[in-house]
Amino acid sequence: MIKKLFSFGLLSMMLISAAFAQNKPNFVDFINQKHAWVDSVFNKLTPKQRIAQLFLVRAHTNLGQRYIDSVKQVIEKEQLGGLVVFQGGPVRHANMFNEYQKVSKVPLLITFDGEWGLGMRMPDSTISYPYQMTLGAIQNNNLLYEMGRQVARDFHRIGMHFNFAPDVDINNNPKNPVINFRSFGDNKYKVTEKGKAYMDGMVQGGILASLKHFPGHGDTDVDSHHDLPQLKFDKARLDSLELYPFKQLINAGAPAVMVAHMNIPALDNTPNIPSSISKKIVTDLLRKELGFRGLTVTDAMDMSGVKKYFPNGEADVMAIEAGHDLLEVSENSGRAIDLIEKAIKSGRLSQADVDARVKKVLASKLWLGLNKIKPVNTNNLYSDLNTPAAQSLVQRISDAAVTLLKSDRGLKRFDPKRATSIVSVGIDQAQDFEKGLAIQLMDHDQYFIKGDETEEQLKDLMKDAKDNRQIILVIHDNRSRPRSELVLNDATKAFIDKIAGRRTISVMFTNPYALNSVDVMRSSSVLLGYQNDFFMQKAVLKALLKQIKPEGKLPVTISKDLKNGSGI
Repeated sequence: MIKKLFSFGLLSMMLISAAFAQNKPNFVDFINQKHAWVDSVFNKLTPKQRIAQLFLVRAHTNLGQRYIDSVKQVIEKEQLGGLVVFQGGPVRHANMFNEYQKVSKVPLLITFDGEWGLGMRMPDSTISYPYQMTLGAIQNNNLLYEMGRQVARDFHRIGMHFNFAPDVDINNNPKNPVINFRSFGDNKYKVTEKGKAYMDGMVQGGILASLKHFPGHGDTDVDSHHDLPQLKFDKARLDSLELYPFKQLINAGAPAVMVAHMNIPALDNTPNIPSSISKKIVTDLLRKELGFRGLTVTDAMDMSGVKKYFPNGEADVMAIEAGHDLLEVSENSGRAIDLIEKAIKSGRLSQADVDARVKKVLASKLWLGLNKIKPVNTNNLYSDLNTPAAQSLVQRISDAAVTLLKSDRGLKRFDPKRATSIVSVGIDQAQDFEKGLAIQLMDHDQYFIKGDETEEQLKDLMKDAKDNRQIILVIHDNRSRPRSELVLNDATKAFIDKIAGRRTISVMFTNPYALNSVDVMRSSSVLLGYQNDFFMQKAVLKALLKQIKPEGKLPVTISKDLKNGSGI
């Protein structure tokens, strides 16, 4: 009876969500039309408060009550348009939203950088979906659509409205320090297809989605959080590659586009100008040439990539001048509002243009239903954000991503009854994969290698491990964000090269580019799990135990032998 009630409740939620999406008008058309509610709200705002609607302020609940209160004071004083939500906990966040909404004349637009769901900022208390690079391995894009719908449900439940996702950068630079595993891969067609599936799921679930990082951050070698990257490609290259997903998804109805902080001389030769505050890029290219009529939003305005060369609020004015509707995380919103007001009075900025953007932001709030906003109910919030259905979806996605890179000979021969050596690199104690595998094996020895051992230590370990007829080599990247290179000393890499022989099944819970850090391709079988999270460890274990068939394909090219689409 309990199962039936649960199923009925889940079905009801899905039907309500579907009806909600079907009744929604097209977002881009909607925000470019006149609305009585928009005009009514606009007319009640002072000139400064109108400008303030274009600003999104940083919000946390992990920095203490004093910080929460200080942001509340800024919102109350300046009447800002919305929030960009960072770390904290779901119940604390919901309570914070309720408090901030109380002091806002106009309901706040609450945004979030959730490429892999709420867990991107709240990993300890909400669900994390696989990284976009992992999603890039999946052959069934319907799973990405389902993920988008579930992310939308989570956003509705916690009181948020706008996700800065998907990332449609084409990661064709393996050493990219800022995009990398956040990209679906290096094939522009596959990136576009997967971006559309994720975007459609969120938008049809009733929240806003934002393509990023326009005009394409995938081939950079500098992190724009710390400095200004430069793209030196010509317009033809940008048009054929970087811009491709944006063009296609704009035509498919993308609600919003986030513009990156990059210097691109082929598009704007002004010295050191970031794309985010370039009128030639935001207005001439994105608006006029590509015909985008949705919301434009800057990447965070407190990043060094934009403020390094245009400090003291000048970048904020230039962002409005460039054509933006929303500015994310200004260094000082009060100063920026004053500067923009002065720029309007001096004629540098057009009052009509600014007013039109304010009305677009207000229309976005109307489309989202914020004209009838209700406080977030915190009862059962944690359980509602961690439902069995969502957890099952995470596992189904993970199972579909597992990639077999070298023949299934080793998998076919794998026998849990045979004496086995489990050699785990990058960790010093058993994780989910090792624990789950140990339960299945009748006789096994477990070895751990942190990656800083001496050649002598590893020689003794090699001798012991080779005593067993069956070897499982497991390489973990235990860092919270998997990078392209593994942090292992030369002795450990040499050990991996020697032990990854014909008796060995190699398993990698790493960024796919890490295949260039070690040589495991002599192994009888090689399984790639893309990231070290428990759900990927469980998925790869299921593949090893023949409970699922690996169906993932490499989303990026690693070498001449491991190209995009490789996988058995």
